[in-house]
Amino acid sequence: MKVIRNIKELRAEIGQHRSMASGPVGLVPTMGFLHEGHESLIKRAREMTGTVVLSIFVNPIQFGPGEDFETYPRDEGRDLSVAEANGVDIVFIPGVQEMYPQPTKTKVTVSELTSLLCGASRPGHFDGVTTVVNKLFNIVNPDYAFFGMKDAQQVAVIEQMVQDLNMDVTIVPCPIVRETDGLALSSRNVYLSAEERKQALVLSKSLKEATRQLAQEEVATAGEVRNLLVKIISDAPLARIDYAEVLTFPQLQPIEPDTRLADTGKDCILALAVYFGRTRLIDNTLFQMKEGIPHV
Repeated sequence: MKVIRNIKELRAEIGQHRSMASGPVGLVPTMGFLHEGHESLIKRAREMTGTVVLSIFVNPIQFGPGEDFETYPRDEGRDLSVAEANGVDIVFIPGVQEMYPQPTKTKVTVSELTSLLCGASRPGHFDGVTTVVNKLFNIVNPDYAFFGMKDAQQVAVIEQMVQDLNMDVTIVPCPIVRETDGLALSSRNVYLSAEERKQALVLSKSLKEATRQLAQEEVATAGEVRNLLVKIISDAPLARIDYAEVLTFPQLQPIEPDTRLADTGKDCILALAVYFGRTRLIDNTLFQMKEGIPHV
């Protein structure tokens, strides 16, 4: 495994891999502090590609004022051990100066999809995400790029960017990985106190219950589902809801409260963002419509 911090050197190394006909190049973009969710992306990349590139870069331009850029958890030594254990070929760890040698005057913006959910709560966040992902695609030129579905809005935004700009890369969405008690894995989980972490289980609990009631037709409309999510989450005293929404996916179009999900004719997402103390956690469940019935 090679650790590279320079763009020019990275391009040369990837060029050598391509010249040896080692197969497709896969990119796993991360901000580090790797957990089992990241490992699942690496393993999927290892299955599908001949060269796996893992990037570790805490991207400053996707953090807003007062957010946790400076305190975002970092552990490069552990990250490198995890990468090597999972068969990564190249780890790209650029500094901020390497990625942004001068104040950037160019940003990539995806409209509409970024105006709600996390985009509404974190103005400018997705401009930072799409800009850095665009830069990484230009630097690595991957055949495949792997993203976790825990941030389903991010996946939808990046897929839209790839489609709109005719980028020659295939986005591979990968399932959410959870702790045994249901909490979705996140690097920010380390911020939670013991009690906050206990109460954070209400996210997966609410999604699971909404799934059950949808399957048994105890709830059917978007409004009923949203009300159920809010009711269950609100039972946790430390929970402060940022959003609990029911949208089409990947279009991320709002669904009228009295509309039955089965009548939308589209796949749907139940999306949550909830604060526990100062820690903001996201989670979601996707439903695919099959014969007019929602299926997880």
